[in-house]
Amino acid sequence: MSSEALTTKGYIKHHLTNLTFGQHPDGSWGIAHGSQEASEMGFWAFHVDTLIFSSLLGIIFCGLFWAVARSATAGVPGGVQNFIETIIEFVDESVKDIFHSRNSLVAPLSLTIFIWVFLMNFMDLLPVDLIPHTFGLLGVPYLKVVPTTDPNATLGMALGVFILIIYYSIKVKGLGGFVGELTLHPFGKWMLPFNLFLEGVNLISKPVSLGLRLFGNLYAGEMIFILIALIFTGVVGSGVLGGGLNSAFGHEINPIYWAVVSAAVVGTCWLNLVGKLSTGKASLLLMLEMLVAGGLSFWGGGLLQWGWAVFHVLIITLQAFIFMVLTIVYLSMAHESSH
Repeated sequence: MSSEALTTKGYIKHHLTNLTFGQHPDGSWGIAHGSQEASEMGFWAFHVDTLIFSSLLGIIFCGLFWAVARSATAGVPGGVQNFIETIIEFVDESVKDIFHSRNSLVAPLSLTIFIWVFLMNFMDLLPVDLIPHTFGLLGVPYLKVVPTTDPNATLGMALGVFILIIYYSIKVKGLGGFVGELTLHPFGKWMLPFNLFLEGVNLISKPVSLGLRLFGNLYAGEMIFILIALIFTGVVGSGVLGGGLNSAFGHEINPIYWAVVSAAVVGTCWLNLVGKLSTGKASLLLMLEMLVAGGLSFWGGGLLQWGWAVFHVLIITLQAFIFMVLTIVYLSMAHESSH
């Protein structure tokens, strides 16, 4: 991270900047080392981090479901198989309740949207500094790990849904029926221009609202995590309770330190979950780990991060569900006969 990131403004700007690849004004292609360079690359620049993390999570999703499907048994299912079957049944029931036409694509598409969007949202629960700082040691200037905080990703998915809406509207109703929907309703043929304006706005608003809703909620959630990190960790030397850590590590706390601390906390929680450590002992050990790891800074920041993360789990799940449900609703409307 550059010296700009040692200020509060630079820290926030760094965490909200994508790793961008594109053509520089001199004609060469490469990675942008700043928001100014990224903006100069224009429309055809690529957000490499969004592409990599979204693709990786998609591969994980497909690989996990494929592996469970291959090992599925007719008897009593295992834990993972039972969990995945529950998700599939939940999505299937949602499709049956909303979509009343016949289309073999809708259920698999809905499942893909729900799981993939959830996994991309889930990346927001990772420590905000862990992955960006780790890759920063390898010379990567910027890295955003939550694909759904990039409007290119959310609007791209919404555009895919929009193309399906147009396709099935024309396939089911015919080109004439689709054009008639846009031009003859709700006020009849004598108000054709006004009808086209109203129905056109209604049609275009579907993908725009679908993509921006997801982006806005996840972007706001990421900002809160960043602000909590700023206030409590003292990562830029201005945290309210970060003096103790700064005195030990300087302006930037080594990401390996946070990795060790996180591993210790997760390990303690895991021992408690599997019954190897009582709840009382686990609580005392967690308190000790937090105090040793960062004093009041880690204690206060850890509690706030944990509290917001617990609440944010509901948000990331709800946003994935809303994106899936609206997709089903829009496709159901595309299959309905002209009114």
